[in-house]
Amino acid sequence: MSENNKIVIVYRSGSGFTRNYATWLSGELHCDLLEGKAAKVSDLLRYDTIIYGGGLYAIGINGFGLIKNNLGQLKGKRLIVFAVGASPVREDTIHAVRSANIPAELNDTIEFYYLRGGFNYDKLSRLNKILMQLKKQQLKRMENPDADARGMLESFNHPLDFTNRKNLKPILESLGHPYE
Repeated sequence: MSENNKIVIVYRSGSGFTRNYATWLSGELHCDLLEGKAAKVSDLLRYDTIIYGGGLYAIGINGFGLIKNNLGQLKGKRLIVFAVGASPVREDTIHAVRSANIPAELNDTIEFYYLRGGFNYDKLSRLNKILMQLKKQQLKRMENPDADARGMLESFNHPLDFTNRKNLKPILESLGHPYE
């Protein structure tokens, strides 16, 4: 076990962006890191603080059910969730993702952060490639695509990576750990 056995970071990453953030965060905090597919709620019970990170798929946080479906067992734990998506960090994006994943009655129970990740079509699973092709067709049919839509279309041919260690600053500060 790590030198700080009170905190664990659990993550699910499809394209590597969430894994980058989780790894960086674990390095800063010197805490345990678990890949979400292998994690069970029983693994989390020995920690005081559980940080869960997941990539966004159709606005849902990948693997977040591990936390959401086990809130009774995790009562009394500090719960921090970060979602990683390709969209710019804006209040409307943060609100939409939070609302879709964390019921309002849990706003005082779960701290939430949105981190900008990226998009790499080549790293997607077969199913997600099919779904993204549908999204691509939808974007192409737009009469007056905004900058976000144009950027998304361009990213199919040119992967985007907006991950940056600086984006972890609010999470680290909430834990009383200065960003360095």
